[in-house]
Amino acid sequence: MGSSDDYKFMEIRDAIASINQKVNLIGVIIEFGFPRRTKGTDCFCAVKIVDQSHKRPGITANIFAESLEKLPHVASAGDIIELSHVTMKTHQGEIYAVFNKKFSSFALYEGKDGLDFLPYDVSPKFRCRDLDKKFISSLRDWLVGFELDEGSTNFSFLRDLKESEHVNLICKIVYMCEDANNGTLAFVWDGTDAPPISIDTKLAIEIDYVHHSGPLVLPRDILCTLPPVGSILRLIFDKGIEKQSLSILNNGKWMKFTNVFCEMQVGSFQIVVTTFSKLRYTSNEDNAIQLRQRSYEERLASILGRIPFWSFPSPSPITEVDYNNEPFATLMDVLTYSKVTAKFKCIVRVIAIYPLQAKDFRSPEGIYRVRLCLEDPTARIHALLYAEDGYKFFGGHPSIDALTRKRNKLLGVSASEKNEASTRNPPWVQCCLKSYYLNKQDAWGSRQYRIFGTRLVAED
Repeated sequence: MGSSDDYKFMEIRDAIASINQKVNLIGVIIEFGFPRRTKGTDCFCAVKIVDQSHKRPGITANIFAESLEKLPHVASAGDIIELSHVTMKTHQGEIYAVFNKKFSSFALYEGKDGLDFLPYDVSPKFRCRDLDKKFISSLRDWLVGFELDEGSTNFSFLRDLKESEHVNLICKIVYMCEDANNGTLAFVWDGTDAPPISIDTKLAIEIDYVHHSGPLVLPRDILCTLPPVGSILRLIFDKGIEKQSLSILNNGKWMKFTNVFCEMQVGSFQIVVTTFSKLRYTSNEDNAIQLRQRSYEERLASILGRIPFWSFPSPSPITEVDYNNEPFATLMDVLTYSKVTAKFKCIVRVIAIYPLQAKDFRSPEGIYRVRLCLEDPTARIHALLYAEDGYKFFGGHPSIDALTRKRNKLLGVSASEKNEASTRNPPWVQCCLKSYYLNKQDAWGSRQYRIFGTRLVAED
């Protein structure tokens, strides 16, 4: 790129010394933001590029256009962008390029896997030149062995999430669909267990909504394609992000997101991609991705792999089970098991119970009939405690006060809490589950779950 006949493009290391000059650049996109509207009449997006002369940290090109359609629509980080007649600027020590909608132009090309030299997106003023092919080919060859220097960027695991924080994440998109409002909804995973949530709503209202979050809302045939271990979280997109910009997201693809927002929704973490979030270049050979994949495979192979990370070193001793020698299963294992009827041993949290009042746990005939909402890092399900299984679980027919204390122990309600509305953190407990059907003609559609072989041994 530095020979005398290559005057049409300037290397990045030379461009950063050309403040207030118009230059032509060509580079690899290592990071880009989602196109958005400015507070004025323009639309805007930013791309960060590198080349052989300037691998770190790269420079940002701020691109303006009259409409979203006229902005570059990057198909993937790692693609190549050609920028003509952009002006080099500096602000507070940062050097960047400014794309002027009146005289600048761009063209986008596929990255190292590209087979031709035809741009897949161009601006109206772009003019193709034969010499472009030389630079594109050179960058593609360079990309084969390229590994991005992340510098000081810290990427978190899902197990590190905290509410109301902006984070950088490396995660795999395991499923995408449309939400109820025709928006895009994605589910992401990295093989780790997201932290359990402290519950701060009244017990009386929780049973109405805890069933409606997480991957459980997906059909069983989709659930069967998802990993059985590790949390799967919703990834949603701010209204300012145009739907057509999300074509870069694909099932099964590892992605690096920077500056995404972690929030709570219906008692679960979800990740919000905002107009200020960005996507960063990565490849399947990336060390951080290989680490996550390898850790997941090692976890699957371990006899302890199905135990929630947050229950270590052992679950609470307040329950005992009859099947101590059976391996543990996750709730995702339960949901996706190949047979309708089966038995499982799980470690879960009981996050809600219905009916709420202990005096209503039994029918007038004295038969237990209680519904519990169970949660582990992979899913939530409803399970019944019925008849003799309830009798065993609660230790016969204790007094209402004793039964209430048992319930509170199971739900993590403090003994000093009277109005049942304080923040609580239910303990991790062992339980045995069995699946069954209500209608033989629709066995899968009528599949239900019951707790059995489990005793609540909390002190009265």
